[in-house]
Amino acid sequence: MDSYECTATLEWWADRSTCLGRLGVRVTVRVTADYWTCDAVLEPPLSAEDRESFDFLMKLDPLFTLRLDEGSSLPVDVVAAEDDGRLILTASRAQPTETPGSRQLLP
Repeated sequence: MDSYECTATLEWWADRSTCLGRLGVRVTVRVTADYWTCDAVLEPPLSAEDRESFDFLMKLDPLFTLRLDEGSSLPVDVVAAEDDGRLILTASRAQPTETPGSRQLLP
């Protein structure tokens, strides 16, 4: 398998009980040799107000939970790609005990 596509939800958690944002995404994972890349596109595209909220959360901390439709989840760092609307997702380097929104990046 060289690629995989699915729908998922990006969630931004302020603490263990408060989710401040849930966004639908279409995720694409591509494998080349020993490497993989993952990107996502917001579905549906965000309104101006929702985009402002999303940008605010990204500035606070780009750590999101990627919740796949089959029930699994993974902490991911999200980076907005240039102007094409794509989001680049990478597996998070956060410590499992850290509270989202307050972590320190590992060296």
